[in-house]
Amino acid sequence: MLESLVPSVREISADDLGIGVMAKATSHGGSSAPDAPEANSDNPVIREVVRLSSLFGGVIFTGPPGTSKSYYAAESARVLADGVDDRVRFVQFHASYQYEDFMIGFVPTTNGFKERPGPFLELVRAADTDREHTYVLVIDELSRADVGRVFGEALTYVERTKRELTFALANGLSIRVPSNLVILATMNPFDRGVDEVDAAFERRFAKITMDPDKDLLAEMLTASGMEATLRQKLIGWFSRINSHAQKNPAAAVGHAYFSSASDENSLDDVWSYQLRYLVQRAFRRDESTRNDLEAAWRNMFVRADVVLDTDIAVETGPGA
Repeated sequence: MLESLVPSVREISADDLGIGVMAKATSHGGSSAPDAPEANSDNPVIREVVRLSSLFGGVIFTGPPGTSKSYYAAESARVLADGVDDRVRFVQFHASYQYEDFMIGFVPTTNGFKERPGPFLELVRAADTDREHTYVLVIDELSRADVGRVFGEALTYVERTKRELTFALANGLSIRVPSNLVILATMNPFDRGVDEVDAAFERRFAKITMDPDKDLLAEMLTASGMEATLRQKLIGWFSRINSHAQKNPAAAVGHAYFSSASDENSLDDVWSYQLRYLVQRAFRRDESTRNDLEAAWRNMFVRADVVLDTDIAVETGPGA
């Protein structure tokens, strides 16, 4: 009876309206900051990527987590491809990623097996038949896989001077890597597979180092509306922990960790669910520094006009 008196209400989420996290994640592809604003071709990092892409076989963004590597890779790809999604492909490497996943492999069918082209071969073919436009392959976490094994024969021919030369894949198929295919990749310089990546790509790809940037952090926090005093305290803590990164690379904290921070409550979430684990891991053998950084974080939220109980002298006796 009561149900018949309640009007039918349609629930609409932010994603239904095209403004939610999933909608933004789709539009930004490989970026790990789905709510980040789009960068334009005037951005100095993207200008440099565009320039380097014409000189080298590809560009690698290298840096610790949270330094906007995936964001700039995705935005550079968007600019290079003139905003056409069909001309960009995102791939994430991992420990079990193989040649058969990337180049060409076999998949089971009801009648046996058939060849299946991987993302590299698919994009090579697309770029080869559309020479007037740029196609971009974005590889996230490049150093997580055995890059020599994944690229196979193509490793030689992604070099800019070897483009357009015909070579054969493992199955005998002849292909060429067209000049209008750009490869962008991200990697953490402290991953175990970095030495192999450096050996394979040092002559073929350009590298752009992405470091924690306090100026960019300040811009982010100002844009988010964070109160000035708290903003300055956070920038001070950010500089403090990153000062340890030269001797202890695991201590590096990227500015993107604070992309959603705007006040004390949001900073508490960043600390409770992300940063405190990073600090514990980076300084697990240096208890003194770990305690110092944890105390410095807590002190950011102590207001100067609040007197702590420990600072109040307790009087006893008559008149107390």
